[in-house]
Amino acid sequence: MSDTVIGPVLPEHELSELVARALHEDAPWGDLSAQLLPPDLSIRTQLVAREPGVLAGTRVLREVFAQTGAGIHVHVAAADGDRFAAGAVLAEIDGPARGVLTGERVALNLVQRLSATATLTRRFVDAVAGTGVHIVDTRKTTPGLRLLQREAVRAGGGVNHRTGLSDAVMLKDNHLQALGVAGPDDHAGLTRAVAAVRARLGHTVHLEVEVDRIDQVEPVIAGGADTVLLDNMSCDQLRQAVDIVAHRARTEASGGVSLDRVREIAETGVDLISVGALTHSATALDLGLDVVS
Repeated sequence: MSDTVIGPVLPEHELSELVARALHEDAPWGDLSAQLLPPDLSIRTQLVAREPGVLAGTRVLREVFAQTGAGIHVHVAAADGDRFAAGAVLAEIDGPARGVLTGERVALNLVQRLSATATLTRRFVDAVAGTGVHIVDTRKTTPGLRLLQREAVRAGGGVNHRTGLSDAVMLKDNHLQALGVAGPDDHAGLTRAVAAVRARLGHTVHLEVEVDRIDQVEPVIAGGADTVLLDNMSCDQLRQAVDIVAHRARTEASGGVSLDRVREIAETGVDLISVGALTHSATALDLGLDVVS
């Protein structure tokens, strides 16, 4: 059995629509520059890494050039999740010059960003190696690109959090207040609110509850939470929380997670560490599409 982490994949028809929108945005009335080229001119280009990283977005690469012209061939030399060095040739694209150059920027924009997420994720995953902790993403994604970004997180060795608001319940402070919890000291109200939500959910629906104080952990567990989200806690507080939970639920550390301190957080014994930066702050990787003949 493969140990590849699975998760949501953007369906092919939705990928096609996304790429079509991106190409239309870039050339709504055609590519004026490409139209100056002879219609029978063919070129061969290479997708070249100008810095090391982890590849993601090969499906997007193929789809862009499938839409920009008949006769364009994409030969991918690496797979999503593969590490590469600076100077590596990741793919070759050859065919009619008009179509290749029309798709160049859209392809690079998407693959650079997805590969950046995969690369940053891999750095976090490597930093916690051996601890048994999973690095997970958040809903802090680019609207419209979430499933592609989630695929990129998996390519980097990370694990996906809930896909969106429809597939799990997460009660945060605003939800709890709306459910009648009077404040952070209302421990009995917190337990009642969580228990009431748990009673309304089917047995397959996951319930996660956010806390930002140690004294809220036991009331949340008593209410039946499946996962306790430990928000912006120090490592000492995380260790205390893990001891209190005592494997009765999963524990997730979130907030203020950086590469510098993620190992220390992992060593507190939490099960998951969520990192919004994987999708909202990954800097586009430097890749280029170079004409070689």
